[in-house]
Amino acid sequence: MTQDENELLKLLFTNGYPDEWNSNTNFSDYISKVGSYKVDDLLKEPNKLKEEQTIVSEHTQELAVSNYKTFIQTSQCSKDLFNRFNTIEIDLDKLLKNIPSFEQKCQTFAAETNDINTLRKLNSLTLTRNAQLLEILELPQLMDSFIKDGLYENALELASYVRRLYAKHSDIPIFKSILNDVEKSWLVMLHQLLSQLRADLTLPKSLQIVGYLRRMEIFTETELRLKFLQARDTWFQNCISTIPNEDATYHLNKTIEMTRVNLFTIVTQYRAIFNDDEHSPLSQVKSDVNQNIIFFGWIRNKITEFLTILESDLQKGVSSIDSILGQCMYFGLSFSKVGCDFRSLMVKIFTKVISKHFQQSVSKATKNFEKNMEKFTLINKNHPSVPWKMKITDPIQPPDSLIEFYPLADYLNQILTAFNELRLCPPITIVCNVVHYLEESLLAVCKAILTLYAQERQAFNSNSKDAFTRLCSCFADDLVPYLQKCVHVIFPPNVIAAHIGVNVQQLQKENISFMNKAKIIEPIRHLLPVKIEPVLNETTLRNEGDVVDIVSKNEAVNEE
Repeated sequence: MTQDENELLKLLFTNGYPDEWNSNTNFSDYISKVGSYKVDDLLKEPNKLKEEQTIVSEHTQELAVSNYKTFIQTSQCSKDLFNRFNTIEIDLDKLLKNIPSFEQKCQTFAAETNDINTLRKLNSLTLTRNAQLLEILELPQLMDSFIKDGLYENALELASYVRRLYAKHSDIPIFKSILNDVEKSWLVMLHQLLSQLRADLTLPKSLQIVGYLRRMEIFTETELRLKFLQARDTWFQNCISTIPNEDATYHLNKTIEMTRVNLFTIVTQYRAIFNDDEHSPLSQVKSDVNQNIIFFGWIRNKITEFLTILESDLQKGVSSIDSILGQCMYFGLSFSKVGCDFRSLMVKIFTKVISKHFQQSVSKATKNFEKNMEKFTLINKNHPSVPWKMKITDPIQPPDSLIEFYPLADYLNQILTAFNELRLCPPITIVCNVVHYLEESLLAVCKAILTLYAQERQAFNSNSKDAFTRLCSCFADDLVPYLQKCVHVIFPPNVIAAHIGVNVQQLQKENISFMNKAKIIEPIRHLLPVKIEPVLNETTLRNEGDVVDIVSKNEAVNEE
C-alpha cells in the first residue's frame, strides 16, 4: 500500500485492524476505491455499507434457513476434516521421526537386493554350466568307483588331475573339499594295495602293485622296500601258521618245503622289483640307509626263525632224520643262488640233536640194564647152554656169549638200536661225544656188575663163581670190543684220519673214536683173568670197519 492509503486506514480504523487484511486483495481494492471517492460519496458510503450489510444479512439468513442441513453437514465435515488433519499431522510427525530408519532400511534392502541379483546371476550361470560342475562334484565318487573296481591306473590319473585342479583354483573352497575327499579315497587305495601284498601273488602282479605304490609317492624307496618285505612276511607267516603241529615230522617237512618255496618266491619278487645294481637309477637316490642291509637283514631273520623251528621240532623227536637233513641241505644250497647259503648254521643244530638223541638212547639202555640187574642172580647158575667163544665169521655179528646173560644182551640190543639210528646220519663231529657217552654207560654197567658181586658173593658156589667170571669176561672181552667195533663201522678211523689230516695211530693215541677200555673195566679189573692186550695197528683197524656197504654209505654221508 501507498503512504496515502496507510494514512487513510489510520483515519478509518482508529482502533486498528487485523494484520491479515493487508494480504486480502479485496481489502486493498476497496481502500483504493474509497480513496478515489468525493466527499459526497464518502458521506453516502456508511449508509450504503449498512444497506449492503442488511441485504447480506438477510440474504444470509434466508440462505441459512433454506440450507441449514447443508451448513450442519458442512460444519460436521469441517470438524471431521480438522480432526483428520490433526491425525495426519501426528502421523506426519511420526513419519518424520522414522524417515532416517526407513532410509537406512531402504539402503539395506537395496544392498540385499543387489546381492540377490548377483546370486541370481550366479545361479543362472551355474544352471548353464550344470553338466561341467556335476562332473567336478562327482570326482570323489568316481575315485571311489575306480578303487572299488580295482582300476588303480585310472584312480592314479584322476588323483593327479584333482591335485592340478586344486593347485590352479586353490582359492575356491569346493576344490579343497573335493581334494580332501579324494585324499581319503587315496588312503583307502593304499590300504587295498598293501592288503593285496599280504596275499599270494604272482611276480607280474607284485610288480604291478609296487608300481602303483611308487606312483602314489607316499613312501620313499627305503620305506617301500620295508613295506614290501613286511607285507610279504605277513603272508609268509600266515602260510607257516596253517601247518598242523601235532606231528613234529609232518610239521617240519611241510615247514621246510613251504619255507623254501615261499621264501624263494619272495626273494625273486624282491630282486625283480628293487634293483640293487649300483648303476641303476634307483640306487643313485641319496639315502642314509644301506638298502642291501634291509633285504639281507630280513633274510637273516627268516633263516633264524626257520632254524628255531627246525631245532624245536628236532628236539620233539622226528623220524627219518637223514631225510630231514637232506631236505635242509637242499634248502640251504638253493639259497646260495641269492647269497644266503646257511647250511653251516644247520650243522650245529643237527649234530646237537643227533648227539642228544644218542645220549638219551644210551642213558635209557643203561637204566634198563640197572633195572634188569636188580632182578638178575647168579646163584645156582648152571653151565651155559649156548656155544661159548664160537668163531665169528661176520665182523659185525654180535657175540653169542651175551645170550647167556640177558641183561647184557638186552643192553646190547638197545645200544645197537641207537647205533642203527645214528648210522643213518652220523656226523663226524660228534664221534668224541658218542665215545664219551658209551664210556659213561659202560662204566655204569661195570659198576652194576660189581654191585651184583657185592650182594651175592657170600652165597656163591663154584658154578656161581664161574658164571660171574664168565659175566665179567663177556663184558670186558666181548661187549666192550664189539661196541668199539660198531663205533668204527659207523665212524671209520681212516675216514676220520683223512678228515682231520692225521694217521690212525695218532687217533688211537688221542683216543679219538677209541674208547678207554682200561678206564671202563677198572672197577672189575681185579675180578678178571690176567690177559695181555694186543696193540692194534692201522691194518687191523681198517679191517674192523671193512663192511663195504655200511662204510661207503657213511663216507658218502660225511662227505655230504
